[in-house]
Amino acid sequence: MKTTAFAGAIVTAALFALAMPSLATPALAESAGSKSAADEPVTWSVAPADANGPDDRSWVESKLDAGESTTEYLAIRNLGKTTTTFALTAADGYLTTTGRFNMLQAGQESVDAGTWITVAKEVTVKAGGTEVVPFTITVPDNATPGDHPAGIAASVSTTGTTSDGTQIGVESRVGFRVMTQVTGDLAPALSIGRVTSEYTPSWNLFTPGKLSVSYEVTNAGNTQLSISDSLDAESIKRGDVFPGETRTISLDPVAAWPLVVISKQLTVAGSVPSDATLTVAPATETVSAIAIPWLHLAVLLGIIAVAAFLILARRRSSAKIATLLEQARAEGRREQAEAVRG
Repeated sequence: MKTTAFAGAIVTAALFALAMPSLATPALAESAGSKSAADEPVTWSVAPADANGPDDRSWVESKLDAGESTTEYLAIRNLGKTTTTFALTAADGYLTTTGRFNMLQAGQESVDAGTWITVAKEVTVKAGGTEVVPFTITVPDNATPGDHPAGIAASVSTTGTTSDGTQIGVESRVGFRVMTQVTGDLAPALSIGRVTSEYTPSWNLFTPGKLSVSYEVTNAGNTQLSISDSLDAESIKRGDVFPGETRTISLDPVAAWPLVVISKQLTVAGSVPSDATLTVAPATETVSAIAIPWLHLAVLLGIIAVAAFLILARRRSSAKIATLLEQARAEGRREQAEAVRG
């Protein structure tokens, strides 16, 4: 089992059995099971840096030509009470289904920007100390233009034993995003995939029901995109999507009256965070849902039934009165005839 939390930095704990270490803040990790002689956990932070120490960046962004390289730095601060050796790794990056950044776990093969990063295999940091480690980003000659995400991290691996005697291995890591943009023809684009909709009626005759919509958006270009959408309403930001990634987004239910068929216009727009001058053609899709007004029809049928009953009852009453009147007239004529004969 593996768990990961992200912000600008990376905090990952990889478990090779059934155990879960505690995670601290996104730029800080505490290794479960890693204890010193004083029974203190190993705690550390990792941040982008220059040659002198940590800087103010949350992650590293580089713009390089194919075949070009550059040197960056990461600073590892040991917040524990013992000298600790940290393993350093780099891997391809991606965004999770919730839009948070992650990097491939150990054992997953990188095929893109994660392979462009060269860094020392490990570094030893004294208790309370900070070590600045250089790493090199080298773009291959045949790299395609656009954004290529990766991550770099410092990790500690430990072993332990569960209550039933099972041996477990735990890898806890902290790091940050390394985004490399290869210069060339930048072509941002997006597309809408499968769209689903569902209408939930209200059981209150005077309250509209709810229309729920979800859709898939694909970054069909070669740049990172910030996505927003609107459904006949104000635009809402939905986070970022890396090139080639597809995200499923669920909209908050919107009020809608049951008009047999509901039709609304879904518009998905994108922008390029790294270059505001680049434009992205929005994608649109008509969202339809069947919304039979069963409650309203039931009430209408009830009204019709009551009206029909009242009309029928009135007609029956009128017919009965007419019959009684006719009987009274006939009786009157009969009595008059008898009087004449007598």
